[in-house]
Amino acid sequence: MRLPALLIGLLLASPLAAAERAVAPGAGSLSAAIAGAQPGDVLVLGEGTYAGPVVIDRPLTVTGPRGAVVDGLGEGSVVTVTAPDVTLTGFTVTGSGHVNQDLDAGVKILTGADRVRIAKLLVTGNMHGIDVHGGRDAAVTGNEIVGIRSPRMNERGNGIYVWNSPGTLLEGNAIRYGRDGIFSNASANSVYRGNTMRDLRFAVHFMYTRNTEVSGNVSVGNHLGFAIMFSDRAKILDNLSLGDREHGLMLNYANNADVSGNLVRGGTKKCLFIYNAHKNLIWNNRFEGCGIGIHFTAGSEKNVLTGNAFVANREQVKYVGTRNIEWSHEGRGNFWSDHPAFDLNGDGIADSFYRPNDLMDQILWSQPAASLLIGSPAVQLVRWSQRDFPATLPGGVRDSAPLMKPLTISVPPEILGYEAEAAGRWTEGNDDDTDLDDLSAH
Repeated sequence: MRLPALLIGLLLASPLAAAERAVAPGAGSLSAAIAGAQPGDVLVLGEGTYAGPVVIDRPLTVTGPRGAVVDGLGEGSVVTVTAPDVTLTGFTVTGSGHVNQDLDAGVKILTGADRVRIAKLLVTGNMHGIDVHGGRDAAVTGNEIVGIRSPRMNERGNGIYVWNSPGTLLEGNAIRYGRDGIFSNASANSVYRGNTMRDLRFAVHFMYTRNTEVSGNVSVGNHLGFAIMFSDRAKILDNLSLGDREHGLMLNYANNADVSGNLVRGGTKKCLFIYNAHKNLIWNNRFEGCGIGIHFTAGSEKNVLTGNAFVANREQVKYVGTRNIEWSHEGRGNFWSDHPAFDLNGDGIADSFYRPNDLMDQILWSQPAASLLIGSPAVQLVRWSQRDFPATLPGGVRDSAPLMKPLTISVPPEILGYEAEAAGRWTEGNDDDTDLDDLSAH
């Protein structure tokens, strides 16, 4: 009977040994406290500055107020986590190095550091904010991340960088300045939810991800909202892209995505850009006030578009191709604000089909100078003949069941304020140095 009693005593000993330890500010004090701590201890920081960098190599909780500042003094990453089950809450992290190729960061979570929790930190003045670099099942929630503002955007770091870290949860973070808000590379099975991202290159940027949900996020005044690239089975749900410059949503070599409930509005050259993307379900979104509602090209196939609203876009559809494509599904198409339709039987479906583009549109896309002839009798004759003799059409998009009413998507009052603040910035020529086609600068 003594052996079971001994085992019970050993099991109880570990939690009883955990302690809460106050840590005073000063050079080396936090590193010394970590070195002297037992697994499970809680280190409580007071107001003041703690010189870094520091490495957390055992399961600990480090907590403190915003006035407790861990400062990396410009060297490497400020806080590096190498152990599982670490929690960081409340305090400020600043002063990482500025070597982008080394991924200097405010907080870095390495392989083997699983189940790390980072909550309500202020992460400011670092190359990258938080780098989840191999740790599984991390939760990064409610943090404020303010990136650097060096003149060249591509030389800045990302707010949150997720690399090969399955199970990551990013929720409720506010990210401003830097390069990309969230950059997810070679990762999977994660949820990025309810984050707000402003004044960046991309709000959310995927490369080689799979099975990841992006839901309820807000992108305001960025060069591009949501860029889903070389990725599979993404869920892009209920996000807002307001006043972004290039594209609100881009699917580039992205397949099997579920894209629903998103609002793209205002200032954007293209609400939705689809390039060589296949088998995507795009439904119940609202695309409003863009230069082009949807640009669809590069042989994208087997995509379903239904229930979407295309409202007051300068050009609703730009389709580059010669195939005939149907954009309705099971008798339900999309709403087109430029479609002068009637609904005599009151079923909510227009009595006439919608066809956004013709041969002359394709000529104008490839030869912009031809726009000088757009009002000529020859052009009008071509358009009349295509309308009355559909066999002369070169292929293109057709919606056989257009909707009579658009869906509406509400925007919270606080986000409306951000949208108003960003309004008109791109007309002022504030293009920064970003090159959206330079995929080498990740």
